[in-house]
Amino acid sequence: MSPSPERNGVDGGARSTGAAAHTIAEAVARRSYGKLVALLAMRTRDVAAAEDALAEAFAAALADWPERGCPANPEAWLMTVARRRAIDGARHRRIGDEVSNQLAILADEIDEHEPDALPDRRLALLFACTHPALDAAIRTPLMLQVVLGLEAKTIASAFLMSPAAMAKRLVRAKHKIREAGIPFDVPEREVLPGRLAAVLEAVYAVYAQGWADPLGNDTERRDLADEALYLAQLLVELMPDEPETLGMLALMLFAQARRDARRDGAGEYVPLSAQDPATWNAPMIDAANALLRRASAFNAIGRFQLEAALQSAHVHRCQTRRPNWDEVVQLYDALLAIAASPVVAVNRALALAERDSPQAALDALEPYADDPRLADYQPYWAARANLLARAGAHAQALDAYDLAIGLEPDPAVRRFLQRKRAELSLGSD
Repeated sequence: MSPSPERNGVDGGARSTGAAAHTIAEAVARRSYGKLVALLAMRTRDVAAAEDALAEAFAAALADWPERGCPANPEAWLMTVARRRAIDGARHRRIGDEVSNQLAILADEIDEHEPDALPDRRLALLFACTHPALDAAIRTPLMLQVVLGLEAKTIASAFLMSPAAMAKRLVRAKHKIREAGIPFDVPEREVLPGRLAAVLEAVYAVYAQGWADPLGNDTERRDLADEALYLAQLLVELMPDEPETLGMLALMLFAQARRDARRDGAGEYVPLSAQDPATWNAPMIDAANALLRRASAFNAIGRFQLEAALQSAHVHRCQTRRPNWDEVVQLYDALLAIAASPVVAVNRALALAERDSPQAALDALEPYADDPRLADYQPYWAARANLLARAGAHAQALDAYDLAIGLEPDPAVRRFLQRKRAELSLGSD
């Protein structure tokens, strides 16, 4: 039932072999899940069936590899087993010979002795998930699960929905893909821009999930930032003349370059203003700036380009220690004009506080005081606490800190806010 490719030598007892097999299976799952699902789904035209076949292949690996050792090419081993499971499933469902024929053709693409032999069809799968036949609200969650293997409960948390409701919506979307015959290919260039926005949103949402776990302790989010960066780079290769794709990759690289600096040696949170620029990844920042310059040459400004330009401005200020708040406020003004949101308004207010005054920032936030989208948004309450404290409204600031602390899920950030509140409370006595 399992293929017999060349095996790596296995030393040590069965326990160490089993542990190594589990580790390799988990690593392949994180790195290659979407690649394998995409390749199967393109042949079966059935995402759910591809996922089921791959799940069975991983189960077979966990049973086989501890006894016989890990294969030289785990990806090819898994694809071979999953392909056979998919053929069995197609025959069981009596859906005709076409799927079986397509899966038989897939066998020619599997080379168990070439580590990178399997073609990568993830971009085609990403675009299939943005098809107009699918409800717009489910496209990004669908991409997060199908291409990156995120569980429904993780996606549900990010989209403020119950896991059960999210799971039902995902199942319906996969059914729609099969029943509507949605093609698994990259759209023609003339319709590409209209489908691109949803793909960019999905890839960036993946990066945000990984960014939210700075120490890499959450196994559900581990390596997501790297996966998103890889997908963004693929998009840039596919569309080198698309400025928003360049802008999104630049934005992610600016953030990734500073990722490790967000925690000190003890794991405590370090805000941007207190980070040492010498600890940032300078080549990555240079690459981000180069991408941003490439994007600007097309004279077609967009949200990701503006957000990347803001990151570039923040980086430049920290590196040179020269204030550039007027430029930052102007960039936020431009971003508000094309992508207005209370989140952008909060960040703009913080820049206003530096350029003008904390009271000017509070005045700018006044129209959003009753916006329900900010009621549970921790950065709003943290920003408001900081601004109120600087404006001398200490009692209101303490209340805002309490809300921010209660809403913050990251223990390190929560401790940071608690220290800020304690300092303010002592100064108020």
